[in-house]
Amino acid sequence: MDLRFHKAKWGNHPRVRAADSAWQKPFAWNRKAARDGVRRRVFCSHYSDVFDNQVPDEWRSDLWTLIARCPDLDWLLLTKRPQNIAKMLTAGWPWPHVWLGVTGENQIEWNRRVPILTAIPAAVRFVSVEPMLEPIKADLADISWVICGGETDPAGKHRERYMDPDWARDLLSQCRAARVTFFMKQMSSRASIPADLLVREWPR
Repeated sequence: MDLRFHKAKWGNHPRVRAADSAWQKPFAWNRKAARDGVRRRVFCSHYSDVFDNQVPDEWRSDLWTLIARCPDLDWLLLTKRPQNIAKMLTAGWPWPHVWLGVTGENQIEWNRRVPILTAIPAAVRFVSVEPMLEPIKADLADISWVICGGETDPAGKHRERYMDPDWARDLLSQCRAARVTFFMKQMSSRASIPADLLVREWPR
């Protein structure tokens, strides 16, 4: 995204707020969801982090206001900074239409981030194991959903780190044993998902 649009800056670079037009789109999605009687999901801040402590507090306040005004959408908030979640949540938490998730791409990050997540009340708690970098023994207590995927580089400019499909198979088996829904997003290197891993479930 940085190479294409010069906006995905990391480290000490200043954060960039999405255009006002992007902030208006959820209202149309919410009206359509209400009209159709079908809940829609919004994967929020896909290229940023709602719980980034370098983001101005007023941006996050604006987001909570937007989410509150769109109750017919389920908002998925994924973070690599779960240590910031509790102090950045809004009044009246938990909200029934907000899902909280963390990334757990390897055993160290799973063990570090997931216990922080499960200590926070949420309508749905999920873990994104993407890119999956090694086998993971997952403590799935109080987790509703696991997303799994390999590393991809659509631009072909970097070497992708390998994901063994057996790692994903073992994670799927653990989810089955714990009755946790599982979503296999992709393999690395644009490989096809093996038939036994083509599982794309959503939490109820």
